[in-house]
Amino acid sequence: MRVTAPTEMERRLRTLVSALAHGPLTPEDEAAWNAPYGRAERWDLRIEDREAPGPHGPVPVRVYTPIVPANGPRAVLVFCHGGSFQHGDLEMPEGDHTARGVAGRADAVVVSVDYRLCDEPPGGSPARRLPGTAPDLDVRAPIPCDDVIAAVDWTRASADELGIDPGRLALGGASAGGNLAAAASLRLAEEGRAPAASLLMYPVIHPLNPEATDEEARALGDLPGHLRFTPEKMRRMSENYLGAPLEQATAHDFPGLATPEQLSVLPRTYLESDELDDLRTSARRYAEQLAVAGVEVEHEVRRGVTHGHLNKVGLPQAAASRDRLAALMKEL
Repeated sequence: MRVTAPTEMERRLRTLVSALAHGPLTPEDEAAWNAPYGRAERWDLRIEDREAPGPHGPVPVRVYTPIVPANGPRAVLVFCHGGSFQHGDLEMPEGDHTARGVAGRADAVVVSVDYRLCDEPPGGSPARRLPGTAPDLDVRAPIPCDDVIAAVDWTRASADELGIDPGRLALGGASAGGNLAAAASLRLAEEGRAPAASLLMYPVIHPLNPEATDEEARALGDLPGHLRFTPEKMRRMSENYLGAPLEQATAHDFPGLATPEQLSVLPRTYLESDELDDLRTSARRYAEQLAVAGVEVEHEVRRGVTHGHLNKVGLPQAAASRDRLAALMKEL
């Protein structure tokens, strides 16, 4: 059992739980929970918006390149933001701050992907539409994953222009973007075009979260409901992404459904989960599945944080995660 001083996020979480005990959250409660933890990092980078051709229309990408001249071709990370397959963009800290931090720390190029989003479930809001998307296109699996693969193909084809080594390409993502990175890695590996590494941050790997261990259940027990990924919430999100019942899901939709034989083609994989997040059971189980399949895998639990900690500006644990991602990129 972990016995350490509470993190700043844990202190804020206790305040949030206390506020919820007295009724609905006020705007002030929400502002205190979401307030920055410190200043955003600053890195000297050249940042360019480009487009990758894709089967469903152009895929916007944002390329982050260190300004310092390189001694040779750089490693490259293709990265996918999260947002429950329905939200998110290139501006969110999980995308932008992660890309900046990894590019600056690792002296690597980062290509951030603005894949197509699914509309919310019936009764919800329509998703932001990418330019060039057919008006009648119903965005469901595998369309977002197709966009990610298109971004990988464009990055490799643009190696000389981007100053990167296509053989040192890692594919990563966070939350729903972690699902897309994992699924794209599997599809590419099956075609003999695997990335050099797969870097998955608190990913959605299974359509429903596996059962928690005793330690996981203790960590998750006091989380307020609106921070939980309950079975009902997971089913709603997963079936909305599929556009079909969960029984029709395949390993290309949720890689946690793959057999050991299917997973055996995957490259080295890094999995990071958040201690105070239901999705940690999915990352832990996927790490176990990869190990059985003979894949080189590392699983780290980021302590003292809730789901999506890379979106928290100035959070020390987010900086630590960027440190780890950059170290992995340097190893390619």
